[in-house]
Order: sequence, then C-alpha cells, then structure tokens
Amino acid sequence: MSALTRNEAQLRAQLLDVRHYEVALDLTTGDETFESRTVIRFDARTAGDTFVELKPDELHSVELDGHPLDPAALTDGRLPLTGLTEGPHELRLEARMRYSRTGEGLHRFTDPADGETYVYTQMFLDDVQRVFPAFDQPDLKAVFEFTVTAPAQWTVLANGITTRVGAPEGSGEGEGNGDGDGPGIWKSAPTPVISTYLAAVAAGPWHSIRTEHAGIPFGLHCRRSLAPYLDADAEEILSLTTDCYDRFHEKFTEPYPFDSYDQAFVPEFNAGAMENPGLVTFRDEYVFRSAVTDNERQRRAVTIAHEMAHMWFGDLVTLSWWDDIWLNESFAEYMGYQTLVEATRFTEPWTGFAMERKPWGYDADQRPSTHPVAPDAASVPDTASALLNFDGISYAKGASALRQLVAWLGEKDFLAGINTHFARHKFANASLAEFVDSLAAHTDRDVHAWAETWLRTTGVDTLAPRIEESRGGWTLTVERTGSRTHHLAAGLYDRATDGALEPREILALDVPSEEILSVSGPRPALLVLNDGDLTYAKVRLDETSLEAALRGVSRIPDPLTRAVVWNSLRDMVRDGELAAADYLATAEAHVPGETNLEIVQNVLGFARAQIADRYLAPEHRTAALATLTSVTRALLRRTEDGSDPGLRLVAVRAFIDSATQPDTVAAWLAEGTVPGGPELDPELRWRILARLSVLGAVTDRDIDEALAADPSATGQEGAARCRAALPTAEAKAAAWDRLFHDDTLSNYLFTATAQGFWQPEQADLLRDYVARYYPEAIAVGARRGPAIGEAAGRRAFPVHHADEANLQAGHAALQDPEIIPMLRRVLVDQLDDLARTLRVRGA
Repeated sequence: MSALTRNEAQLRAQLLDVRHYEVALDLTTGDETFESRTVIRFDARTAGDTFVELKPDELHSVELDGHPLDPAALTDGRLPLTGLTEGPHELRLEARMRYSRTGEGLHRFTDPADGETYVYTQMFLDDVQRVFPAFDQPDLKAVFEFTVTAPAQWTVLANGITTRVGAPEGSGEGEGNGDGDGPGIWKSAPTPVISTYLAAVAAGPWHSIRTEHAGIPFGLHCRRSLAPYLDADAEEILSLTTDCYDRFHEKFTEPYPFDSYDQAFVPEFNAGAMENPGLVTFRDEYVFRSAVTDNERQRRAVTIAHEMAHMWFGDLVTLSWWDDIWLNESFAEYMGYQTLVEATRFTEPWTGFAMERKPWGYDADQRPSTHPVAPDAASVPDTASALLNFDGISYAKGASALRQLVAWLGEKDFLAGINTHFARHKFANASLAEFVDSLAAHTDRDVHAWAETWLRTTGVDTLAPRIEESRGGWTLTVERTGSRTHHLAAGLYDRATDGALEPREILALDVPSEEILSVSGPRPALLVLNDGDLTYAKVRLDETSLEAALRGVSRIPDPLTRAVVWNSLRDMVRDGELAAADYLATAEAHVPGETNLEIVQNVLGFARAQIADRYLAPEHRTAALATLTSVTRALLRRTEDGSDPGLRLVAVRAFIDSATQPDTVAAWLAEGTVPGGPELDPELRWRILARLSVLGAVTDRDIDEALAADPSATGQEGAARCRAALPTAEAKAAAWDRLFHDDTLSNYLFTATAQGFWQPEQADLLRDYVARYYPEAIAVGARRGPAIGEAAGRRAFPVHHADEANLQAGHAALQDPEIIPMLRRVLVDQLDDLARTLRVRGA
C-alpha cells in the first residue's frame, strides 16, 4: 500500500473541506470479516481530482453524488475521485473488511477464559483505512457518527455517547430498544470535529463501571473475565481520572471538549494506550490479575494522566502533519508526570521518569536513527516515515525539553502560552511555529531561539564539572560537549560521620557561562550536576565525586538525586568509561539498602539485561547472575518481616530471573509460595515456569498442566513463552515455525514466543538460527505489516549473539529492497546496540 506523502496531503487539504462521516459497521457477519458502509460529506473548494483511502477485503459499491463509480478503480488502497466540481459532494461506499489479529485496524479477540469475543479499533497512524474509507490525514477534521450492528449482549462504545436504538430489519425483534436475543443496533452521538486517526469503536460483552463527574459521564470497561480485578481497582482508577480532570481544568482555560470519558482496557493492544477522544483504549495488562508494586500502579496512573492530557494536546488541537508529533506526545508525557505530582497521592513520578523513561530517550538519541524532537518537514515526507518517530525522542526527550523550558521560562508564562495556543487553534490544527508564537506572546525571552536549539537539533549534550581548589574555597566550571543552553542545579554533599552524604547547598547554574563560579568553604565530597533532573544531558562526576558515589550512592537522601547519579553511572558504562563489573559491584553494595522501588527495579534490570546478558563476556555471565542472586537474597532477608511487600515482590522477581540452578525456584513452584511470602499468583507462576523452561527443568507436559490451571489470555502467552524457551532442537524448530510461518499468530502470541526463543544460556543451540533470522524477519514484516515487523525486529532479534558475523549479516540485510521501513528502523537500532556491546566488551 502506498504511504500518503506530505505533498499529497497538502494538495488534498487545499482542495477539500471534509464535513461529516457517517459510518455503519455490521459485526455480525462472521469471524473473519465485517461489513462497512460509509457516507462522507465534503466540499471541494475548486474543481479538481483527489482520492480516498480504503483497504477492503472486497469493495462492493461506490457512489459519488448518486452516480456509481467502478470499484475496480481501487488501486493500492486508493480510489480516485476525478472531475470534482466546486461545492458539496456526497461519497457512499460499501465494503467487506477484514478483522485484524495484529492490533491494527479493527482487532478481534476471543477470550480463551470464557469464549467471549471483543473488537476494538486502533486507527493510528493511518489504519482507519482498514475499517472504513477516509481522507486519512490529520488536518482534514470532520464530525463522526457511528451506527454499529452487534451481537446480542454486546455493548458498543464510541467517541460519542452510544445508545442501543433497535434491532436490524428482519431480525424479528421489532421496534424499541432491541433487548432481545438477536443483534442490536447502536448509534453514537456526533463528535466535534476530530482527525480520522482518532475515530474509535469498541464492542463486546464488556464489564462496565459507570459514574458521573462535573456533569460528564465516565466509564471503565474490560473483558468479563477481568471483572473482579477491575472492580478491585475501580475506585483508585476513577479517583485518579477525576483528580487529573479537575487539575487540568485548573490549568487550562478551555474546558474538556467531548461529551463523555470512557476508558476501555482492551486485549492485545500494541501501545500503552491511545487517546481516542471520549474513548481512551488501554492495554488490559493495566487491569492487574496479580500482585504489583506501587511504582507499577504509578506507571498506570501516569498513563491515565498522559491520555487525558491528550484530550487537549492532540485532540482539541491537532498537529497539521506528522513532523509535529511532539506537540502531541511530548506535552502529554510532561503533563502526565507533572499532573500526577500536583493532583494525586503519587509524590515521586519524576524519579520514575528519570530511571525508566529518560534512559529510553538518551539511548535513542545516540543511535544513527536519531532525529530532532521537532524534525523538519522534509525528513517526514510520508506516513511510513512518520510512524518511525514514535520513540524515546518524541516522548522522553521531548518531555525533558519541556521540563527544561518550564524551569527556564517559569510555569506561569508556560501555561499562559499553552492556553493562548488552545484558544487560537481549538478544533483545528497547528504547527511548531504557531505554538512558539503562542509562548512568545507571554514572555520577553527568546523562545524562538530556544526552540531552534532544543527542538531542531539531535544528540545528547554531556556536562562535566571541573573543580579547582583555591585559598578559602574552590571554583567550579562546567564543561559542555554539545550545543544547548541548560538551566540547572548543582547539588553539593558532605560526608557525615556515619557515612551519609548530607546536602550542603544547591547552586543554580546556567550552562554555558563565561563566569567561573567561586564557592567558599571546603570542596564537597560529592557534586551532582543536574540535581533535580531539570535538564536533558548526560552528566559526569569529577574523580572525587565518582569515588563518593561508588561508595555511598544509597546514602544520598533524595531519591531523584540518587536517580541522577545512577543514570550517570549507567551512561559511563555504555560509553566505556566505567567498567561493567564496577557498576555491578556498586549495585551489590547499594541496592540492598535502597528504599525507592523505581531505583531498585531499574538498577537490577540494567544489571541483568545489559551488563550480565550483553556487556560482560559470556564466560563472566554466570558470576554476574550469582552477584544479582546475592543482591536479591539480601533484599529478601530485609523484607521477610512483611514491612515492604512491594520491595519484596521486586526481589522475588529478580531472584527468579537470575536463577542459574532450578532447585530453589522449583521448590517455590511446588509449594505455591515463597518462604516468608508472597504466595504465588499467576504472574509469578509463569515467571518461574519460564525460567525453569530455559534451564531445561520442565517438560511440555508441565507447561500443558500449567495452562490447564490458567487458561486465560496471559496463560496462553505464558505457555507460548515457555514452549519457545525449552532447550531442545524440536522446541526451537516449532517456535521458529510459529513466529515466521504462522500468519494467524496474534501480535501478543508472536511477542511471547519471540521472548522465549532467544536465551543466552542456549547460544550453541541457537547459533544456526542467527543467519536465518534476517531473511525470515524481512519476509514476515512484508507479509504482516508494521506491527509484526516491529515485533520481529524488537522481540525476535538475536540480541545475545554479539559478534562480528551477526553484525555483518544485519548490515547486509538492511540493503534488502523488501524490508519495510518499520523493521529497517528497528534493525538499525538493534545493530547499533550490538556494536556498542562489542565496544564496551573491548573497553
């Protein structure tokens, strides 16, 4: 299918004013396809030619202004509309469309727990064409109304409030509300004007919880098999939702612009969530079936706040073209974290951002595929290239840049600029230049220059302190590698008699600066640049501070400062400036005393996934895992009194993942509990079984018995992961065949199988698959599209085979003309990470 180019979109926007979509979907016609009937009303500003996009299984009929068009004219997903006259037009199309199993278009899922079926749309970025025809670009906004015929006992959700109005003609139910056993017809209220990628429908026998707040109906929805778990957390989720709603109304002058706010937790969702106006869809892993830590609840809360922020950033005011995706994502990311601090019980979300999200941005920004937060239009020439930019730069770096902007500009002027932006462009589209103009209206600072420096450039600056002692004090100069200005703080810490690092003073700095800062008093034991994490830069520690950090990072009182220090150590490992073994030793010394779950979880995660599995040579891996086991044993001892169940859960998970011998975790599985707690829930059972599968300590029969005990969707995924992890030639061959030759495999089962397949313990068994990977991944991406292509590149890549042969084979594969853009982008990143692994090992 042809990707829409920016030039084509601009020409079509000049020609058309799209007013209204009337979409009728019949979901009762079979398990593989559905019927789609659409009426599009639009005006042509002048006479001209254009096209409408559609990807049908079969196009039945087309009428333009009452005159039939030839369905056979549909070519490569485009139906030409030629000879348009100036004025109003009506386009009618009827088509049979195919359900998706990849999370794109109209995804269909049958719950293995109870046999119930659910469907939901994911129209982003240009997948509306898989559901109904559209002039599919963000700046052709229109009103949407849906009519959906659905099976009995189903509820239909959409962007506007939905009502069941009757039954299909001839169904035998007659008029009225159609509450019989036959299909029902549901209609949605018309939306305000929104972009095509934001239209949404979700249908099925939902378990729903409804309430009202500030005159707006709010709803939570999930699969029936998840009902008890949603019920358990409904009060928390609704409270977070309404608290964020109220806080946004305190910050923004424009009121919430839609008629309702439903949050649907849907199965096999590719992203974390999607900001459909009035109907936000979330991955239903956010309905917790098993025990979770409080930072995982915080992560869910951030997503809830992020998606609500999109109702203004992205939905009310929408980008004109995809080069400005940061206007959606960076703002929602920043507002999600900041609003959580201001309006909810979660007090440390910025520590989570520092430990989890910011490294995502730093890593992406150092790869060959890096791009500016706001790339120039020429670098986003079409929708295929636009899809590649939904990454750590558009989210984490962009949010970090906005945090730096607020620190420099002041929140009052920042919010004033945002509200001016909303007032100028509500229910319309806007660009970076228009946003900066709105900010400039409220400040004397040169925000245009700031935007050029921060949003139009690539790469990560590095800031390093240079300290020179002088009589009665010392001087500080910050050396910058990079081009951006930074408004930041430097924290000074002295070592107390008990070894704690106590804060002495916070210095405000602007970098670069021609001034040498003179400070009275003794040199501090530790100096932390970017204390408070207000800017986006890698920071280095001077020699004295590095020694203090390695000896005492856990003795720094503020968790956000500790996060900045841990990130500095992480970056030094990746850049070959700190030995991976030294990071591991620091984790061994300080994680057992750490109190912040985000820090514990992410330090252990980096130590396992990057240091043990990548940066250390294979012969040192077992010793590294033994060190991590020692750390987790210390955490288990510390938490055996039940005082910190979240920390204990993190320790139990890490212990399982690091096990090199099966005995202990096999005993836990047999007993159904960890000594001292917790009892094993489904997540822990499948985690243990996956590790035992890698170690060759279970059989197919054991996996079958576990699946019989937990036949849920996550049970199916757990079983797929375990079967792929078994260390036998037969198991690997079967898993490979499912991944690359079974095109019915859903996106989640594909990912689970891929996660199980490659294991560092099984390098010899898997070696022959490395060369096979590249042509197979290219072929499956070409057949199945971007979602599976991305999964093949991100989840099925032979990451543990860090050698020149793998690197060379990968670079050769990038030249294959059949490789789709999404897979190519992911492979470029993977190969760069592989090259970094080889550099770190050789450092």
